[in-house]
Amino acid sequence: MIQHPDEDTSSMLAVCVKEPGGPEKLCLGRIPRPEPKDGEVLIRVHATALNRADLLQRRGLYPAPPGESEILGLEAAGVIACIGPGVKRNFKPGDKVMALLSGGGYAQYVAVAEELLMPVPSHLTLDEAAAIPEAWLTAYQLLHLIARVKAGESVLIHAGASGVGTAAIQLARLSCAVPVATAGTPEKINIAAKLGAAAGFNYKVGDFSEKILQFTEGRGVDVILDCIGGSCWEKNIRSLAMDGRWVLYGVMGGKSVEGDLLGKLLFKRGHILSSLLRSRSLQYKAELIRSFTEQALPHFQSGDQPMSLRPVIDRVFNMDDIAEAHKHMEANKNIGKIIIKMF
Repeated sequence: MIQHPDEDTSSMLAVCVKEPGGPEKLCLGRIPRPEPKDGEVLIRVHATALNRADLLQRRGLYPAPPGESEILGLEAAGVIACIGPGVKRNFKPGDKVMALLSGGGYAQYVAVAEELLMPVPSHLTLDEAAAIPEAWLTAYQLLHLIARVKAGESVLIHAGASGVGTAAIQLARLSCAVPVATAGTPEKINIAAKLGAAAGFNYKVGDFSEKILQFTEGRGVDVILDCIGGSCWEKNIRSLAMDGRWVLYGVMGGKSVEGDLLGKLLFKRGHILSSLLRSRSLQYKAELIRSFTEQALPHFQSGDQPMSLRPVIDRVFNMDDIAEAHKHMEANKNIGKIIIKMF
C-alpha cells in the first residue's frame, strides 16, 4: 500500500509518475489543487477509469497535449465542488457529473470546461459513471462522426470486451446496425454476445477473416473499428466489404505494415479513416458531447429494456493500488472498464 501524505486544504492527492517506465513508477503525491478558470467548474473526483493511453503516457510515449494537465486520467466522475467565473450552464455545487478530460483524472480534484460535462443518470453510481466518458464518447465518435454507420450495416469491432468495444457493441445495436466482435478468450466472446454482438470470434483460434466471410455469406463487413493496426491488416482487408470503411483508432498490434496494403484496399474500393479524441479541439469535443447527451445518454435506463445501455465494469481499485490496476490492464485481463476510486 502507498502511504498517504498528510492532507491540507490547499493541495490534493494525485497519482504521479516518478519517471517514465513501468507501473512501479507510479506513486501518490500531493500537488496544488486547481482553481477553476473562466468557464470551468471544479469537480471533487469520486472515481476515474483506466485507458490504454494512460499506459502509454506512463511510459513516456503519449504526452499530454500542450497546456493540459500532465497528470494521467482522461475521464472522471464526481461532484461539483465550486463554479468558476463565466459558467453559463445551469450547474451548481453538489451536482453529480461525469467529464471527458485531456488529463488530470488521477487526482482528487480536477478543473473542467463546462462544455465537457455530462449529468450522471440518476440510477447510476459514480463508479459506473466514471466508466462512460472516454470509452463511450470514443465509440460514439467512431461510429457516428467518422464511420457514419447506417441501420442494417455490419460493424466488426476488435477488442470487443474492452471499454470501447463493449460500448461500441451496444451503440451499434442501438443504431440498428449489426455488431460482430473479436476477442481473445471464450469468456470475452460470451460477454460480447450478451451485450448484443450478432457473432463473436476468438482471434487466437483460426483466421477471423474466414469466419467473418462465412458469417456475412462472402460479403464482408461494412465498417471495421480497429484498435490493433499492423498485425491484422491483411485479415481486416479480407473482412472488409466492397466500399467498406476501416476506422483505425489504435495500434496495439504495431504501426508497421509490410505487403500490398494499398493494392488490396484499392481492389475493395475501401476507405481508411483514423481518429483520436484526446487531441481534438474543445469545440469538437463539445459538439460530440452534446450529440451523445441527446442521442445516447437517455438510453442509460434502469432495468433490462431492449435498447438500454450500460457501462461494463471489470474491477474497482483504490487509488493506493494504482500500480496493480495498471498491471491488470497490461495483462489484458479486463472485461470492460477498470475503475479507480479517488476518495
